[in-house]
Amino acid sequence: MENHEPDETIKENLIFNIISRKINQLPEAERNLLEHGSTYVGLNAAFCGLISNSLFRRVLNVTKAPIAAGLPMAVIPFFTAHVAYKSFVNFPLNTGDLNCETCTIIRSGLVGLVFGGLYPVFLALPVNGGLAERYESALLPQKGNIITYWIRISKPIFRKMLFPILLQTAFASYLGSRQYKLLIKALQLPEPGLEIQ
Repeated sequence: MENHEPDETIKENLIFNIISRKINQLPEAERNLLEHGSTYVGLNAAFCGLISNSLFRRVLNVTKAPIAAGLPMAVIPFFTAHVAYKSFVNFPLNTGDLNCETCTIIRSGLVGLVFGGLYPVFLALPVNGGLAERYESALLPQKGNIITYWIRISKPIFRKMLFPILLQTAFASYLGSRQYKLLIKALQLPEPGLEIQ
């Protein structure tokens, strides 16, 4: 068993090097899309975070600390979605572990949905709830019906965020499909320096 592990590592490194060399042959715009697609998903997640933050601030009448609430609502979803997309889509594509277009589309869509759409909305709830309690801008329940209160407050916001969440999911799915096709295109390119006789 121990003898097979170094062989697997060598094989994985070899596949990664081949794929990286092929990707470097692509035109710069296509190479950038493959290498920086996760950044686009992260930026969309940051926008979802800022929109949901704004909606919760309005509902809870929070007018103070706009930067203290807005900054984490942009930065945390950006990094979470960026890292998740890189880990679950980009890295498996670049190592040859993800070699099915449908799998890539589903995986990237799920990352867009969970980390790019739902997570920023769920994150906005405690951030703005804490600010509403601190600045006493909304009448919050004391005990007993806390969960019911937050569900009632959150339902209209989730309805308003449905379109941005679905847009983020569709965008991430499209990006995954595009990246897969670019990777297949790169793999079909001839090796640099080899002449076909």
